[in-house]
Amino acid sequence: MKKLTFTLALSFITVISFGQKKIVNTVKNEIKDSSPNIEEARTLIKDALANPETENEAEAWYVAGLVENKQFDMERVKEVMSVAPDEDVMYPALDQIFPYFQKADELDQRPNEKGKIKSKFRKDIKSIMLANRPYYINAGAYFYEKGNYQKAYENFRFYGDMHKFPMFTGEESKFESLASDTNAIKYRYFAALSASLIPNHDAAIELYTEIKDLNYNGIDCYKQLANEYYQKGDTTGFVNVLEQGSTKFPEESYFILNMINININRGEIDQAINYLQKAIVNSPNDAQLYDVLGLVYENNKDIDQAIVNIKKSLEIDPDFADALSHLGRLYYNLGIESRAIADNISDVNAYKKEMEKVDSYFKEAIPYFEKAYSKNSKDSDAIFALRNIYYSLGNNEEYEKWDKIYLGE
Repeated sequence: MKKLTFTLALSFITVISFGQKKIVNTVKNEIKDSSPNIEEARTLIKDALANPETENEAEAWYVAGLVENKQFDMERVKEVMSVAPDEDVMYPALDQIFPYFQKADELDQRPNEKGKIKSKFRKDIKSIMLANRPYYINAGAYFYEKGNYQKAYENFRFYGDMHKFPMFTGEESKFESLASDTNAIKYRYFAALSASLIPNHDAAIELYTEIKDLNYNGIDCYKQLANEYYQKGDTTGFVNVLEQGSTKFPEESYFILNMINININRGEIDQAINYLQKAIVNSPNDAQLYDVLGLVYENNKDIDQAIVNIKKSLEIDPDFADALSHLGRLYYNLGIESRAIADNISDVNAYKKEMEKVDSYFKEAIPYFEKAYSKNSKDSDAIFALRNIYYSLGNNEEYEKWDKIYLGE
C-alpha cells in the first residue's frame, strides 16, 4: 500500500513538471508568432518562474527574457519603418530583458552530472545583448525624462557595464575601453547625474571619480563630485576634491571660493587670503575674486584693505552689483561707527567734526548703493541703507522716496 501511494505521488509530480515545461514551450512558440499575445506570454512565463518545478530551469528564465525582447523588437521595428514606437512599452521591456537573461545564464553555467558545463543559451543571450546595447542609452534618456532617476541610472550605467558580466569574460575586446569610448564616457556622466537625483551619493561619487579625468566636462565633473561629497556630509572628501580641482583648473574660481569658505568657517583667515591671492595671480581679471578678498579683509576687521580690493573689483567690472552693494555697506558702516563715536562726545566742536565724517561716509556710500539698486531692485541692503542715509542727511524728498520703496508701496 505504501509503495502504491509513493508511485501515485511520483506520477503526480511528473505531470506537474511536464505541465510547467509545456507552458515554457508554449510561451516560446507564442513569441515566434508575428503578432504574439505578449501579456498572456508574460503571465504564463511568470507562473513558470514562480513554480518550484521550473524556477531553477535556465530555459524558463531564458524564455522570459525572450518575451521582453520580443516586445522590445516589435516596437524597434516600428522605428525602422519610420513609425513612432510606443516608448512606454518599448523601454520598460528593454529594461527587463537582462535580469531574466542574467539569471538564465547563471543557471545555464551549472555543471551537469559529469561535472561539465554545456551552455545552451549563453551564445544567443550575448548576441541579443550586444545588438540591444546602444538602445540602453535611449532607455536611460526615456526614464530620465519620466523622472525615474533610478531606472535612468541603471540603463545609462548598463551601457558601460555590460562587459563586466561573466558571460563576456574574456571577450572584452568586443568593447572599447572607457577611456577611448566617448559614448561610454558621456553616458557614464549621465548615469552619475541620474544617481545624484535619486539621490545615491555613493554611486554618483563612484562614477564621477571614474570619469573626471577622461576629458569629458572635466571642470563640471569635479564640481559635481565635490557637491556629492558635500551633500553626503563628507568634509574630507569635499576638501580633497576642491584641492584637486583648484590645482587642475586654477582659472576656475568655484574650487578656490569654496576652499575660502571652509577656511573662513574654520577661522583660518590667513589661509583664505593666501588662496585668494594665488587665485588672483591665475585670474587677474576676475572681479569676483577681488570682491571676495575684500569681504575676507572686512571679516578680519581690516577695512582699508577691504575697500581697496572691492574697488579693484569694480575697476574690472563697474556694473558688478554685489561689489557695489558691498562697498556701499562698508562706507555706510563707517558712518554708523562714526555716529556712535559722535554720540559719546561732549565737546561741541569735536562733535561737529565727527558728524562731518558721518556725513562724508554716508555721501560716499550713496552712489554705490544707488547703482547696486539699479542693477538689482531686490537689494534690500541698498534700499534700507539709502532710506536711513537720506533721513540722516535731512533730505526729506529722497528719504520719502526710499521709504516708500522700503515699505513696498
